[in-house]
Amino acid sequence: MLLLAIAAPVLGTNCYIVAPDDADECLLVDPGIGVVEQVEKVLDERGLRPAGVLVTHGHLDHTFSLSPLCQPRDLPVYLHERDVYRLSDPLGSLGPQLASQFAGLAAGWVVPRDVRPFDGAEAAVTVAGVELRAIHAPGHTEGSTLYHVPGADLCFTGDVLFAGTIGRTDLPGGDDALMLETRRWLASSAAAGGLPDTTTVLPGHGEASTLGQERATNPYLRGL
Repeated sequence: MLLLAIAAPVLGTNCYIVAPDDADECLLVDPGIGVVEQVEKVLDERGLRPAGVLVTHGHLDHTFSLSPLCQPRDLPVYLHERDVYRLSDPLGSLGPQLASQFAGLAAGWVVPRDVRPFDGAEAAVTVAGVELRAIHAPGHTEGSTLYHVPGADLCFTGDVLFAGTIGRTDLPGGDDALMLETRRWLASSAAAGGLPDTTTVLPGHGEASTLGQERATNPYLRGL
């Protein structure tokens, strides 16, 4: 499986490009601020055509480039229904402090045309031949989602889980109690219904890790 990460020049959000081996279609995950040129370059160099975009949550630093990438290609956007409202109000859903910081950037924001929300605790999503398990993991936002790729044992964790830490809960829609439940699930072993220790953690910011490493060393998962 092809897996490429592009760090956005603003806030370092990881945008991922994923494709089955020898495929000409791919999926995108979390296209953030200022990644369009880099993404288009990679697509051109690799001969790839995106078939859809996954959004781990609705914060602007994970959704900013949706429209310029999706509109010309009529690409569908997948995210949990609890965060769909953020696409219509990207600044208001950040809170006053961050909204003021991003005000200039969001001036030309356009809501993507083809938004395909899913609901419930879990959903199956297939894009570009990649089968994913979308797992609702609230706490950072109401609709935060983990995207697990069982066939490759990868998990895109957005701002729920990072290497060595977790996402903040003090922005609008954040919830300490829900994040605790999400952390407990992430800390659960495969035998208890969680993901395997071998699962590669691909966070919204920073370096990759494994779930086993985070269970052993991350202070927010250890001991739960």
